[in-house]
This record gives sequence, structure tokens and C-alpha cells, in this order.
Amino acid sequence: MAESGGIGAAQLRFGAHLRDPDAVAAPAHIAPRRMAVYRDLVFDNLFDLLGGNFPVLRSLGDADAWRARVRAFLREHRSQTPLFPEIAREFIRFLEARAGAEPDLPFLAELAHYEWSELALAIDEADIAAVAHDPDGDVIDGIPVVSPLARLLAYRFPVHRIGPAFQPAKAPPNPTLILLVRDRADAVGFLEVEPMAALLFEQLAGNATRSGRACLDAVLGTLGRARDDALRASGLHLLEQLRRRDVLLGTR
Repeated sequence: MAESGGIGAAQLRFGAHLRDPDAVAAPAHIAPRRMAVYRDLVFDNLFDLLGGNFPVLRSLGDADAWRARVRAFLREHRSQTPLFPEIAREFIRFLEARAGAEPDLPFLAELAHYEWSELALAIDEADIAAVAHDPDGDVIDGIPVVSPLARLLAYRFPVHRIGPAFQPAKAPPNPTLILLVRDRADAVGFLEVEPMAALLFEQLAGNATRSGRACLDAVLGTLGRARDDALRASGLHLLEQLRRRDVLLGTR
């Protein structure tokens, strides 16, 4: 039992050193050169993985800033899952938990979520061909079918515009609403939409019996704009646009 406890303590010290080599000494029984290989392997793999998952986030600031962020993640975050493919989501949780740690970049968690959403949609295993629908159906007077590869996202910051040349210090007064979609050619794209379009998408996503026109009328009623013919015409045009972008696959 004592030997088992000793091994356990050594493993904990080994892991603690890999997480924070500046603060935790390496286990004495491991040669320094071997320990350096372990340190570099763990950190470099995490550095490259997160950099590949979050290329825009990585491009903000210099390389030292990104290395410091990855090191802080390794040192401070305790993951809720042991699954390797979930590391990107754990990184988002880490950024959310330390909101304010980088006050000059208040959009970090939202930008990371947006980048992760694009990646997650790109590898989503949902199959449009397996969804029963008529691709030539009338999405206005028929019952529209929403693609399983369409997502409505809402952010405080305009995350789709953020990059090295545009890093807003504070959120604009209105939220950014984005329809993220993977089309029939497996290309991931987005539409920045207005609140009415977001409400219409939510109506359509939860609909099984009403026509596209009826869903639109329900949204206009919710907005108190039931008699606004110009807005209705805009909404009908939007239904067709959503079909062209494969947000709507067709009709039942």
C-alpha cells in the first residue's frame, strides 16, 4: 500500500510539473533530458492543436501572447472530459471562466466559440441526403424542411469580422446574429441576419405542419407587424434566400 501511494504521489508530481514547470519542480527520479522531452511533447502538441482549431484567435497579438494563453490553459484549467476531441470545447470553457483576465480582448470567448462552431459543423456527421424532403418544393406555401447542418448563433461582438486589423474594445449596442450552414457541397458559410430572420429560423426549425408563409405570419404577429406588407415581402424573399443557401432543403 505504501508503494502504491508513493507511485501515485510521483504521478501527481509528474503531471503537476508538466502543467506548470516554472512553479513545480520535476520528479527527482527522472533524468532532466527525459523530462524535457515530456514537457515539450505535451505543450507543443497542445499548442499546435489549439492553434489549428482557433487560427483567428492565434493570429491576434504576437506568438508570445498565444504561448502564454496556452500555458495558462494547461496550468489552470481542469477539464470536465477526458476525450481528446473535446479539448477545443474545454479551451472555450477556460476562456469563459477567466473573462476579464485580458481586458483588452473582451471578445476572446465568443470568438473561440465561433471558430469552434465552424469546425464542429465542418465535421458534423449529419447527412442531408438522409433527410426526407422535396428539393423542388415551394418553401413559401409548402412545409419547409430545415437542414440539420444549420445553426443560429448569437454574440455580443461581431465575431465574424474580428482579426488582427479589427479588435473591438467593447461590444456594439446590438448583438450579432449569425446563421452558420454547411451546404450540399459540404462548404461551411454564414449569413449575418437581422432579428426577424433569426425569429423566422427558430419558427421554421420547430415547425412540422405550417407553411413557410404561415411561419412568417406568426413572426410578424409576434413583432406586432402583422399588417406590414413591406416587411412581409422581405420575409418571403428571405425564405427563398434560405433555400438558395441550403438552410432550407426544400419541403416535406
